Amino acid sequence: MRSPTRPAALDELGADPGAVIEVADVWKEYEGGVAALAGVSMRVDAGELLAVVGPSGSGKSTLLHVLGTLDRPTRGEVRIAGVHVGAASDPELAWLRSRAIGFVFQQFFLLDGMSALENVANGLLYAGVPASARRERAEAALARVGLEHRLQHHPAQLSGGERQRVAIARATLARPAFVLADEPTGNLDSASGIAVMDLLRELHAEGTTVIVITHDREIAASMPRRVSMLDGRIVEDVAA
Repeated sequence: MRSPTRPAALDELGADPGAVIEVADVWKEYEGGVAALAGVSMRVDAGELLAVVGPSGSGKSTLLHVLGTLDRPTRGEVRIAGVHVGAASDPELAWLRSRAIGFVFQQFFLLDGMSALENVANGLLYAGVPASARRERAEAALARVGLEHRLQHHPAQLSGGERQRVAIARATLARPAFVLADEPTGNLDSASGIAVMDLLRELHAEGTTVIVITHDREIAASMPRRVSMLDGRIVEDVAA
């Protein structure tokens, strides 16, 4: 029996090799007439690697929240992994986030009192996966990002680059339809930042759909596709 919070459209999740994200004429307006997004339309297909780039205030963070179903647009249509976001309830969107979207944030958001293994395993805490299976999959995810020797280390015992690798392992644990990486190198030194970007490219090469939100035009220029934003609009969408 389907969980009451599971969107019916998710029955086909992963079966369609087409779009994982479809955004059509999306606006996000706030009191006073301020439009953080002003008629944004874009499509992201399964298996893509792209950057959304723009200066502070360009709308890229708002777009991140809309794509991650953390915020609903004022108007326009958003479909994530086949689910019409506007027609989904809050519990259904929470289910969608836990299964279809992997988040990697600049601030890592790891729990200090837990080991790397526990932090990653918690990514499946609400997915109905038994504890032993969660740990097994978490170990495999940490090995995938080169941290099999850091399973029992706590965040304070890890470097910034290692903490971001733990966050990436957690984000990919549920095999999401796509990963949203918000300024993933923002709190890292240059060497660690390069290593994290290399890891995201490796994950993409293995079939993961990855969207990097960044203000760094050098990072954006290195991506196969670059979406540039300014004043809440997409002003350029180019593929290498």
